[in-house]
Amino acid sequence: MSAFQPPQRLFIHDVAVRDGFQIEPAFIPTERKITLIDALSRTGLAKIEVTSFTSPKAIPALADAEAVMGGIERVPGVQYVALVPNARGAERALGCRADELNIVMSASESHNRANLRMSPAESLRQFADIVRLVDGQAAVNASLSTAFGCPFDGEVPDALVLERVGRFVDMGICHVTLCDTTGMANPAQVRRLCAAVMAAWPELGLTAHFHDTRGMGLANALAALDVGVRRFDASLGGLGGCPFAPGASGNVCTEDLVHMFQSMGHDTGVQLDALLTQARQLPQLVGHPVPGQIMKAGAWDRRYPLPDFGGQRSEQVRLATSPGACGGGA
Repeated sequence: MSAFQPPQRLFIHDVAVRDGFQIEPAFIPTERKITLIDALSRTGLAKIEVTSFTSPKAIPALADAEAVMGGIERVPGVQYVALVPNARGAERALGCRADELNIVMSASESHNRANLRMSPAESLRQFADIVRLVDGQAAVNASLSTAFGCPFDGEVPDALVLERVGRFVDMGICHVTLCDTTGMANPAQVRRLCAAVMAAWPELGLTAHFHDTRGMGLANALAALDVGVRRFDASLGGLGGCPFAPGASGNVCTEDLVHMFQSMGHDTGVQLDALLTQARQLPQLVGHPVPGQIMKAGAWDRRYPLPDFGGQRSEQVRLATSPGACGGGA
């Protein structure tokens, strides 16, 4: 377990079917999406981000949003989430009985304009419209992209992030996700910013969303855990990414994150073996390798048979297991 935290109950949210599939060049058939979501629902995940109710012209990969939401088997205890870009998307999501609507804007001006084609002020007005429209029919989560850095503007001041979160809270939004959109965060920054948000709004449901673009995704998740974050987004197999970080790897991998937390003694509620079964099917589904590591290497407690040393095996095994024997240069 962490040096700073005793074992905790943690909540894992998988975003692969939305965040991952939306940038895949080949359309994933609707029935395959439904089959995967149904399988993920039985692994113990707390939330699954199912789709996005955006224009099919904007994201053709998710043009089947209604069909997917209507076709899944809902498992009690799992929240089914839809990303919505505007009031029209919110109406569609509510019509499909989404448990939670995820609304998104960027902390930085440049990324918000590049990604959403509007200013942050316009996004905030749109958020307010959506909250009024939802009116308690579903939960609302505000995801703040580029909270840890912008690929255009560079560093994003903590004060600006706190100001944005404060605006969300003033609207009555109780759930916020801080997103490291292009993998710019570092553990010291994560610890500082997450601690500041939690100190300012202790009752806020805070989720951390990290990317592994620069290989610090799991380290950043651990830093967030150390200051009290208990909810984490991740993507099966590490699918996903951002178009503004060419060649970047995707989100923190769900099964790798679960494996890390569970090996530390934390309770994620997730059945790792069931999750790995689904992860190992992803390369065939998407048509290319995926970044996940545990699906390839196995869990830390995986054991292997001793190799066959031929005629010398018995002597080699005797020497290797005799008192005082050591290996690997120890």
